[in-house]
Amino acid sequence: MPVEESRMSTQVIRSKRSARQKGNTALEAAFILIPLFGLIFAIVDFGLAIFVRSTMQHATREGVRYAITYQLKNGMAHDDSIKSVVTTNAMGFLDSDDNQEKIKIRYYDPATLGEVSANSPGNLVEVSVENYTWGWITNIMRDATPLQITTRSSDRMEGLPGGTSPPTR
Repeated sequence: MPVEESRMSTQVIRSKRSARQKGNTALEAAFILIPLFGLIFAIVDFGLAIFVRSTMQHATREGVRYAITYQLKNGMAHDDSIKSVVTTNAMGFLDSDDNQEKIKIRYYDPATLGEVSANSPGNLVEVSVENYTWGWITNIMRDATPLQITTRSSDRMEGLPGGTSPPTR
């Protein structure tokens, strides 16, 4: 009998130790998984912010490429055509009316670098997306202040064929 009692008491001790170890395993997993998921979400969040900024920069570049050739879309003036190209290349980020106001088109005299109102040949054109706000998805160890994204691109307006005038802004 004493051998059987010894075996039973050993089994009871093992089952208590096993239950304690299961609890420790769950606690240790929580200590590892919570920061790990936070780090993964932060990496994804920063990657998305970089993607949005890169997309806006691409959209402004395409807007300038379109602007320097004086092309027009059907029924639109020159500036509206440029804004349409920027919006199309922004992958839907600039589709709302509020965001349309953030697209700016400016013309500069190359000699003085002063802003002018005409889109004449030889002038510099600058297309920008100013103060586009990107809200963070996660709020881990930082405040929830939205990121302000501003991108600019510029180039010199091409010449026009003889006898033609630039389109209206």
